[in-house]
Amino acid sequence: MPQIRIILGSKSDVEQCEAMQQILKDFGVDYDFHISSAHRNPEKTAQLAKNAEAEGVQVIIAAAGMAAHLPGVIASHTILPVIGVPLVSGNLGGIDALLSIVQMPTGVPVATVAIGGVKNAALLAIQILALNNPELKEKLRIYRNQLALQ
Repeated sequence: MPQIRIILGSKSDVEQCEAMQQILKDFGVDYDFHISSAHRNPEKTAQLAKNAEAEGVQVIIAAAGMAAHLPGVIASHTILPVIGVPLVSGNLGGIDALLSIVQMPTGVPVATVAIGGVKNAALLAIQILALNNPELKEKLRIYRNQLALQ
């Protein structure tokens, strides 16, 4: 059963998000993976958000470029934590995506990482899960200690 749901706005975003999936695998965290545009397939996107909690998902990571409404749309359909990842794309290099994600109205928060911050999105999701998972918390401690040695 997946603990984390990854939703990308487009097939073209897959390559940018490979490092996120690798971190989740390295930590042994179960996740599922979907491609669903908030604009081109709004019904599917809404269902992915609405059904997530019943399917055991605890955190949703939504990555998109350009207008990047995906994280906000997802957050509007669930009370689960949503982490938005603005991806590098278009003429503005991801700044448009960053502004689209970070400017959420009060009451519908989306945690937002840096442009292209797929690794930090995965790590933030793991930190949220680790609040109730001592084994995962210890893996995070080890990971952080290894960072200090680099």
